[in-house]
Amino acid sequence: MLIRNETVGDIPAIARVVTDALKMLAQSTGTEAAIVERLRGDDALLLSLVAEDEGEVIGYLAASAARVGTQDGWSLIGPLAVLPSRHRQGIGSALMGEAVRRLRASSRGAALVGDPAYYSRFGFRTFPGLGVAGFPSEVVQALPFDGIEPQGELIHHPAFGLDQQ
Repeated sequence: MLIRNETVGDIPAIARVVTDALKMLAQSTGTEAAIVERLRGDDALLLSLVAEDEGEVIGYLAASAARVGTQDGWSLIGPLAVLPSRHRQGIGSALMGEAVRRLRASSRGAALVGDPAYYSRFGFRTFPGLGVAGFPSEVVQALPFDGIEPQGELIHHPAFGLDQQ
C-alpha cells in the first residue's frame, strides 16, 4: 500500500471511496464527496491523501485550514474514508499517521469531529471549551502540536455547511 498526494486522475475514485465509506455512518449527510469537491475547487485542501493498493484508490483523507476560537493555524481533518471491503486493514491508521506527520510541520494542531475510541489512538482528545455547533462535545477532538490547549469554537471551511443548503 502507498500513501500519496491525490492526482487529478484520482478524483472520481476519491468521490466513490468517500461516498461508499461514509454512507455506512449514521451521521452521514450524503454530501461528503461534494464537500471534498468544494474544498478542492476553493483550493482549501492542505492535504488530500490517497491510499493506493495495486493501482486502486482504497482510502482517502482530507485536511483543510481551520481556526479554534481566535487561534489561526489549525487543520481540520475530514473526511477520512476507507472502502468498506478494506476496513480493519490499517489503511485509515496509515492515512492518519501520514497526515499527522505532515501537519506537524505546518499547523499549530489538528482537529476533527469523530469517534473518540478511534481517534484517541492518534493522540486526539476532547478539551473543555472546544466545540462545534450542533455536535456533542465528546466527538469534537484536537491534537495540539504547540502544547497550547485549544479553546473556543472550531471554525471550518464553509464547504462543510453543504448539508444545510
